[in-house]
Amino acid sequence: MSLTMMSKAGLRLVLGLVNLVVLGLVMTSVAEAGPQYVGRDGLAVGGYDVVSYHTGETPVEGLETITTQYNGVTWQFASEAHRDLFLADPMRYAPAYDGHCAYAAAHGNKTRTDPLAYAVVDDVLYLNFSPRIQNRWAEDVPGYLERSEANWPELVDEPAARPSRWGG
Repeated sequence: MSLTMMSKAGLRLVLGLVNLVVLGLVMTSVAEAGPQYVGRDGLAVGGYDVVSYHTGETPVEGLETITTQYNGVTWQFASEAHRDLFLADPMRYAPAYDGHCAYAAAHGNKTRTDPLAYAVVDDVLYLNFSPRIQNRWAEDVPGYLERSEANWPELVDEPAARPSRWGG
């Protein structure tokens, strides 16, 4: 076999392995998506534009006229550009734990969230139940994340939390 043929065969092998790894990651990500938390309005993240958590100083509300469907629910955006960014990589922008409280997940529960009780850590959006719980969670982010990541596989298929009377 010539050196050129061996190089091509090696390249094909490497590309094949890369494709298998990417497929495995996609399949794992899809398997880890559970029921999305939605507020009484039926919207993900209370209608806030999830891309804005990553691009601005504060999150902004999305518009009823700029939406998409993902994980079985409606997401609103402040601009078409933000919607396009989300559509290109929804897992990057969608909140961790299907929009459920990160602090509660650390304690083995699925709980509703307040879209203004949040943190973006290592480019991942984490929502919490309330500003008070957000402050408690912020006291030990690495510890709570370790616990919530350990608990999440058992919680992912549980029904989504239900909104309360205070909204989403």
